[in-house]
Amino acid sequence: MHYNHTKFISKNQGNEILRDYTKSGKVRPWQEKKMGNVTYAELLEILKIKKAENVRHCGHVLEFKATDEGYLKLYKTWFCKSKLCPVCNWRRAMKNSYQTQLVVNEVIKEKPSARWLFMTLSNRNSVDGESLDTSLRELTQGFNRLMKYKKVEKNLVGFMRTTEVTVNKKNSSYNQHMHVLLCVESKFFRGADNYIPQKDWLQMWRKALKVNYEPVLNIKAIKPNSKGDKAIEAAIKETAKYSVKASDYLTNDQEKNLEVVADLEQGLYKKRMVSYGGLLKIKHKELNLDDAEDGDLVQTGDEKMSADEEKANSIMAIWNFEKQNYFLKH
Repeated sequence: MHYNHTKFISKNQGNEILRDYTKSGKVRPWQEKKMGNVTYAELLEILKIKKAENVRHCGHVLEFKATDEGYLKLYKTWFCKSKLCPVCNWRRAMKNSYQTQLVVNEVIKEKPSARWLFMTLSNRNSVDGESLDTSLRELTQGFNRLMKYKKVEKNLVGFMRTTEVTVNKKNSSYNQHMHVLLCVESKFFRGADNYIPQKDWLQMWRKALKVNYEPVLNIKAIKPNSKGDKAIEAAIKETAKYSVKASDYLTNDQEKNLEVVADLEQGLYKKRMVSYGGLLKIKHKELNLDDAEDGDLVQTGDEKMSADEEKANSIMAIWNFEKQNYFLKH
């Protein structure tokens, strides 16, 4: 569904600003994310990147249904799904986090004694869009090789990995890295035959990347705790966060922003930023979850609608470009 702005002229709008709260009472940051989206669309326009107009339409008209509990549920809108769009990245991170939690719970049910590790790995920083494109490919190929090494594969139950790119403020280079949630058999921690210390991981990572420098790899065990396992939840959030932070290319320096957006658009083109492997991939499929990267961004969690809610009157909110906020349509 693609809404056309021209159909909804401002006279349809009242002066009532959209207020959308989470169940816990936090305001959902629609305005902030859409303002970022508009700036991003303007940068794409200056760069003459074709999708600029598409990005500008993203989340322009939001259709909500009011629930019995009195809060709003997003019912329909159109999302551009661009990798740098602040609106889509926000929705994607929520969806990723929710899906990973479901998948992890299923794995724990099947393998209660399995252990969890959190790994961050990267290769050398990139300097422009072309080298970012190459570095991201090398990162993914290196990771796939690492997972197939005998010593790793032997106790590997499964993984979920996400790729993130950050901009180095000092020298404007790009740091591409992966956050990986690894699930291993409990015997991984028993004996030298099974256990892999940090220095060995690093050695294998260097070999997998096929480089002659010291790349970065940090790995730590997620210690289970009795308080409902907050440690694994924190690792899931870290793994599922945005692939690119909007603050890296929406700064006060437009020239710099244009350069960063051009590089990121080139580097991230057709890259998979999220992937599952092993038992986590199987559970993702069994749970019938759609693709968090390219799937439905309206449904980001367990907000399935009841038949009554579906029938309820819609509440429409339309973005006003001049006033830079969403106003309810009357």
